[in-house]
Amino acid sequence: MTDTHAFPTPRPTINADDPWQWLAAGWRDMRQAPVASLLYGVIAAIISVLLISALIGFDMGYLVLPLTAGFMLVGPFLAVGLYDISWRLETGEPHGLLPAVRRRGAGPTQLALVGLLLMLMLLAWWRLAMLIYALFFGLAPFPGLAESVNLLFFTADGLTMLAVGTAVGGVIACAVFAAAAFSIPMLLARDVDAISAIIASVGAVRAAPFTMLVWAWLIVVLTVCGLITACLGLIVTFPLVGHATWHAYRHVIEGVAPGTSGGAHPVTSSS
Repeated sequence: MTDTHAFPTPRPTINADDPWQWLAAGWRDMRQAPVASLLYGVIAAIISVLLISALIGFDMGYLVLPLTAGFMLVGPFLAVGLYDISWRLETGEPHGLLPAVRRRGAGPTQLALVGLLLMLMLLAWWRLAMLIYALFFGLAPFPGLAESVNLLFFTADGLTMLAVGTAVGGVIACAVFAAAAFSIPMLLARDVDAISAIIASVGAVRAAPFTMLVWAWLIVVLTVCGLITACLGLIVTFPLVGHATWHAYRHVIEGVAPGTSGGAHPVTSSS
């Protein structure tokens, strides 16, 4: 039997103020589970520092900016454990560090499919970033982070490259955001396949574009704030966005307003 509640119509009461409510609900989850939440933030910060250090060490510093955008592409998948913590807090179950994807929802295989799709999009974006850099500066080696500020922001070629890169990255980011905004939390909570979850996510984003634009803007601002603080800010901003994303899913897809008591929708199998 197919889960008849897997693809509900997004609620018409969604408005531009709701993302702030999602963040408030996410902050409450962080306060209820501070150790587990901040541990995910520490892991995200360490991974970011290691990746940036590796890029600089291999003279690929020109990929640091694309990496910043790429972090937001794969972030929804990295936050699966945070969605699980929020679900457990909502249902009153003891929370742990590892998501219980085998006990409910679509299981790890469908989650892995979406994660693979996000990773492929990230790799495609990195390749495009390398190509865009080569189109404007040829095969010249990257001058280093200090010199790159002048190169990118105070030369005609640099400003043009930033404009082109932002436009291309924006198109990719919009597509990934629409596909991943609610699909991964849905797979954690419901027994649906990855393609159906992605379709439902895209439909929800299209149904409330302005609200989703505000939500995407908040995610970008919080992520950038986390990264420009030498990644230390990610310790707080990453789990905050992760928990808030769960409440965004519950509100937009399932119609459960932030702060409303009650557990997640019961999972039914699909056949």
